[in-house]
Amino acid sequence: MARVPPSPPVPQTSHEAMNRPVLSAGPLRRAIRPYLGYSRNVYLLLLFTLGKGIQLSIGLVVTNLYAYSVGYRQDFIGVLAAAPSLGALLAAVPMGFLADRVFRTHRKPLLLVTGILNPLALAGIGLTASAPVMLASSFANGILSSAYWVTNIPMLTESVAPQERVRVMSLNSFLLLGIGAVGGLIGGLVPEGVSLLLHMPATSPIPLRWGVISAALAVLLPTAPLAFLRERHEDDSTALSTVTAGATPPVASDVNPMAAFSPQSGEASITPAFANAGRLAIPLLFAALLIPDLLFTTGEGAVAGLLQLFFRLRYLLEPGALGAFSAGAGLLCGVMALVAPPIARRLGKLRAITVVVTLSAPTMLVIGFAPTLALSMSAEYLRNILRGVFDPIYATFAMERVSARSRATLSGFYSLTWSIGYSVGPSLAGWLQANVSLSASFAVGAGCLLLGISLLYGVFRRVAGANS
Repeated sequence: MARVPPSPPVPQTSHEAMNRPVLSAGPLRRAIRPYLGYSRNVYLLLLFTLGKGIQLSIGLVVTNLYAYSVGYRQDFIGVLAAAPSLGALLAAVPMGFLADRVFRTHRKPLLLVTGILNPLALAGIGLTASAPVMLASSFANGILSSAYWVTNIPMLTESVAPQERVRVMSLNSFLLLGIGAVGGLIGGLVPEGVSLLLHMPATSPIPLRWGVISAALAVLLPTAPLAFLRERHEDDSTALSTVTAGATPPVASDVNPMAAFSPQSGEASITPAFANAGRLAIPLLFAALLIPDLLFTTGEGAVAGLLQLFFRLRYLLEPGALGAFSAGAGLLCGVMALVAPPIARRLGKLRAITVVVTLSAPTMLVIGFAPTLALSMSAEYLRNILRGVFDPIYATFAMERVSARSRATLSGFYSLTWSIGYSVGPSLAGWLQANVSLSASFAVGAGCLLLGISLLYGVFRRVAGANS
């Protein structure tokens, strides 16, 4: 999409030239300008991402604590934490194919319907103490959330010029993980506030129940503006490529998902090994991208799935303290997402991903095995800093491996690997916490990350454009 040109310079008087405060807004304008001038769809999708981020952050703080408060052990809580991922596991690939084939130019109804139903499923978790109902509601939450995960990144990718994608993905990650981390603060303050009103501990069921309900409201409110999304026409992405690539005609990549993209757009071509594989080329490429991601998400799930419960049980932190800690870590994650583009340009996407994941593995070990709260919390802050750099670069790297036609399908498969990883990871963490030790899952998470990055780097290190 064509960017808004900067305003022409205004001649200064000698008095203005001497007045430093008049010019001090210049750097701020230059910092903000790259994020202005996008289409309405981009801002509406980013607003919904913000609501999703707040909902996820609230849920991370209160959902597992709520289940623990009504008498369930870590092994059940691990399954409860995995249930949304199991729901997404069933829905991810069908949602991806639907988004590519049926809803390719009409994705708005899919987002609207699921945006309305998703809060009902979330509320169902907090309005009961029944294990079957809690599991069913959590499972439904995963099914309904999958519409967001398989449509948001492809829609953002198609709504901006290729050279702007890392920037927009960074902003999306900043809102989801950074500003959205304010939800952690809300998730801690709501139970604390209700406990003061009702004169009961913040870790008792009723205050934590209100925390879960606040998560449902957070994702419901930004759903209404999605009604103003503009449906994409078939030739929109072609037109966008034509405008942003100068006079270079677009590559007809919609014909073949494995078609290489034009060098001007920054899209990657595929390895000769994949290109010579015939009909197996697409499955091999998808496998090369998805198997490492499955290991990444399993490792992250083993650590992050029950992280708040870990800090509660080991260090006896209250919901308010957990919420503030979660918000601070998430904010760091989001801020670092904004500096991902220069890191990707300096190191290259694949090298940046490799460095960040390699550093994340020992950081996980420190979180789980540190002898003091201060050291464990510091390591968790570092893990979030690294994750903030990783997410937008990795999302762009993956989307640029395939053509526009296959992006929602690939996103659906990524949602599938996320679902498996965040099903296996938290379930395993819950079992390990209940039967081995509170720290054992952190070793599993670190091992998964190291194996995953070894596979990803080994396959793509010689691919043209992987470090562009």
